Amino acid sequence: MIWKLIHYSALLLGALTSETPSSPLPANSEEQLCRIYDSGRCADCVGRQLECVPWRHFPSTLEEIDLSSNKLRAVHANDFVRLPQLRTLRLQYNNISHIDNDAFKNNSALENLNIFNNSLQEIPAAALTPLLNLRELYMSNNLYKHATLAHSFSKFAKLQQLSMGGPLLIGLKKADFHPLKAIKLKGFAIKCSSNLSYYEPGSLEAIQTQDMSFDMAIDQQPGALLHMLHDLANKTFRFIQFRNLFEFMYYLGKEDIFQGLKYITTKQLIFHRGKFNENLLRMALMNLQVAPIKNVRLQYIDFARSPTFVDSGAGSSITNLALDKLDLWYISNPDVLRFDWRFTWFNHIKELSVQYVYFNSVPCDAWVEMEGVEMLDVSNNRLKNEFILNQGCDYKAVLPNLHTFNLSTNDLSSLKDLSSLTREFKKLQVLDLSYNNLGSTEKSQDCVWQQNITRLIAHHNRFVSKALLCLPTTVHFLDLSYCDLDQLNMIYFEKATNLQELLLSGNKIKFIPSKWESPSLHFLALDGNSFGLISKASFQDMPQLSHMRAGNNPYHCTCELHAFIEDTISNERINLTDWPLSYRCYHPEPFLNKLIFKFIPGKVACDIRLLIIICVATTTVVILILMLICYIFDLPWYTKATYQIIRAKYRAHKERAAGEPEAFTYHAFISYSHSDADWVRDQLLPCLEDNQNPYRLCIHERDFMPGKWIIDNIIENIESSRKVIFILSRNFVNSEWCNYELYFAQQRAMGKTFSDVILVVKEPIDPSCLPSKYCKLKKMLSTKTYLEWPQQVNQQAFFWAQLKSVLGKPTMTRRGTNSLKNRTSSVGDISVSAHHQEDGRPNTEEPNVDEEAEMERNNDNLLNQGQIHMVAVWSLSVLQLQSTNVSSAYTYQTDPTEQTLLGLNLCTETEKMCSNLQKAVMGLIEVFHSYSGKEGDKYKLNKRELKSLLKEELGDFQDGSNDPMVVEKIMTDLDENQDGEVDFQEFVVLVAALTVACNDFFEGCDKSS
Repeated sequence: MIWKLIHYSALLLGALTSETPSSPLPANSEEQLCRIYDSGRCADCVGRQLECVPWRHFPSTLEEIDLSSNKLRAVHANDFVRLPQLRTLRLQYNNISHIDNDAFKNNSALENLNIFNNSLQEIPAAALTPLLNLRELYMSNNLYKHATLAHSFSKFAKLQQLSMGGPLLIGLKKADFHPLKAIKLKGFAIKCSSNLSYYEPGSLEAIQTQDMSFDMAIDQQPGALLHMLHDLANKTFRFIQFRNLFEFMYYLGKEDIFQGLKYITTKQLIFHRGKFNENLLRMALMNLQVAPIKNVRLQYIDFARSPTFVDSGAGSSITNLALDKLDLWYISNPDVLRFDWRFTWFNHIKELSVQYVYFNSVPCDAWVEMEGVEMLDVSNNRLKNEFILNQGCDYKAVLPNLHTFNLSTNDLSSLKDLSSLTREFKKLQVLDLSYNNLGSTEKSQDCVWQQNITRLIAHHNRFVSKALLCLPTTVHFLDLSYCDLDQLNMIYFEKATNLQELLLSGNKIKFIPSKWESPSLHFLALDGNSFGLISKASFQDMPQLSHMRAGNNPYHCTCELHAFIEDTISNERINLTDWPLSYRCYHPEPFLNKLIFKFIPGKVACDIRLLIIICVATTTVVILILMLICYIFDLPWYTKATYQIIRAKYRAHKERAAGEPEAFTYHAFISYSHSDADWVRDQLLPCLEDNQNPYRLCIHERDFMPGKWIIDNIIENIESSRKVIFILSRNFVNSEWCNYELYFAQQRAMGKTFSDVILVVKEPIDPSCLPSKYCKLKKMLSTKTYLEWPQQVNQQAFFWAQLKSVLGKPTMTRRGTNSLKNRTSSVGDISVSAHHQEDGRPNTEEPNVDEEAEMERNNDNLLNQGQIHMVAVWSLSVLQLQSTNVSSAYTYQTDPTEQTLLGLNLCTETEKMCSNLQKAVMGLIEVFHSYSGKEGDKYKLNKRELKSLLKEELGDFQDGSNDPMVVEKIMTDLDENQDGEVDFQEFVVLVAALTVACNDFFEGCDKSS
């Protein structure tokens, strides 16, 4: 099948070529062809399942081609003819069975050719002839049966590495390597059949090399080893390796086949694989005792005891094996350590390495026999604490020369046991405990170490912080990388004063302590931990620190970090060995993964002094602005006033708690400027106090309590008054005390829409000219109806009527004289304050007043202020327009039911027994019912009946009004329950208001005359 494919390939490419044309490329996709890189100098074709060389895709500039691990069957003349610069060609692991003689005719620059593990039937001497610059030639593991080299090999003067042979090579002849006699190789490897048939003495004499490797089994020809060692005698090698020396059976012969070793000079002798028993190993070691070989390795050997061996008890025959190094690696049977039931062969070994042997105990005599060992490596053996520490052994004076002890990659967990084992090793300096399970708290207590330990390697363990206290404190070098440490135990580092190098990479350390004292430390590794902050203060007590590695941490890019980096780099005291690519920001999020050297914060943010200056300046400016705002808007004044209110209310609360009765004394508090005092005394007081039903008013000159604080007097009297009347003038605006009184009234009226505050404008005031602290007064003047004092005398009567209607009907106060208790006097809750002198309130005498009379409660059906005010104003307007003398008087009673009962009780059948007032009441009832019974409900007046009543009974009053909707308005105001009708109680409101208005009108006229 193979030959058919070759023939088919030759037919397809026959037009191109020579006698042996290259086969065509298969229909492979682009992904299966070679990768060209390094500017066209290299081609990677590894593992592309190629069946022929894709020479069409090769640029002529190629210097290196790797075609290994494909399905190539042949190398043809044109495959590499276009590549004159080719230096390296790798064709190993293919199925090449033929190479054209002129395949490399144009590749004279070729230096490295690898055709290992192919199917060549013979050594391609003709094809290799042009390669005079060849340095490395690997052609072993092919199918040729003879190792004879052609004379052309003698021209390879630059050849350094040569490997040849294969599984079909059954023997070596003396003339096989004669062409190499003049060539000094660095390495030579020969592989023969596992069933070596012959070896001619002198076959290897021509070989001059530094490294010699034999891969041949001498099971059938053990004597061949004597001839091979003889051919190598009196030569110097760097190493000699015997691979699979006995592949199928143990040597049972008595002839010493290793006796030629005493004449071999090599730095290292390696036995790789093969079967060894006690007899064969003893032969080798006995000859090594007298050989100049100082380095021996036994690896992957299959060791077994000899069934004929008898321990005579006379001692071991191997007592003087003086080696610099003995390696026992990957040996399946741990009995090899005491192959003759003794450990005496370790007596003069300087460096002993026992790895992957998996022994599970160390007898006491083993420690004693290793007196010459300076370096002991027992790593990779799955050792446990009890395997290595025997409580029955006396470790005093053992291993007196041990310098380095490697216990890495085991299953040790107790620092205490290790300290007990090694404390008698007087010269121990280096201890490797890496890749174990050390570091638990319970097994890391009461440790006593040898004081000579200067280097401790303990990475890849599981240390807790407290376990650090169990480590030796004499160390100069300490490696605790990847030990899951989350914090540092500073007590240990304070004791370890000689520590010079500390490796803490790959832990979980969350913060670096400040003022970390370590006077001798000069190298520190903190990379790969979990801390985000680092500062100069942490390392200021490390005067010798010169190199540090601290990358790959989740750094918080802050001013402190920036200051540390700047100081470290600019001063060059500490060299950050992994700067800058390993230093990236982790927080805050906008700087995530940003290189720290690109993080440059603002100077203001990081300069504390500048920041303090800016803060102080900003604070000063803010304070000045606030002071200016306070000045403009009188905030200090409002603060002071609020404070005074709180103080006064607190004192009032204490007085009430002490049992003093709550005062509710005045109908109104008059607030006025001292400059307007004459108007108040001559106009306001006489008009409101000097009549039949006087109002009780409060003014500071007369009613303030002597000896009290002025603020307390103001607040107490405002609280004791139903309304507050402000006499507004230009003098009022300029008065500080008036502003206090206005502010207190505002505070008392908070939430009540200021319905109890009455503004009387004595003289015109422009609201826009008021100071800023009168902002509420400005708002009230622009949104609230106020009374304006008329200068014309004929209009002043109407002003007083309006003011009285707003004040309501005077009633009995809690401290005062009798007055009517009707609904007109109970409207509103805010009192009016009298104005005081600008320069302070004098302590005036409190007038004598009667004890508080029990205040009568009004009936639930009393009319409200709005109704009375509207009807009263309407009535006054009618009176003024008509200018007529109204002689009728109407009297008001609270309940029509009471009226009726009173009339029935007081009046007898004889009319003379009834008084005029009783007659008037009865007449009022009769008038109402005379109109209410005409339509609908006989106890109520509908709109038509009310209109008829007003027209018939009060025609003159109605005619005085020019408003055609007057009846509708009266109806709406009187109909308190919104049922569209006026009952007797609602009708009485009209009569009462009209009666009051008329009476006040006549009183005013009488006084003015």
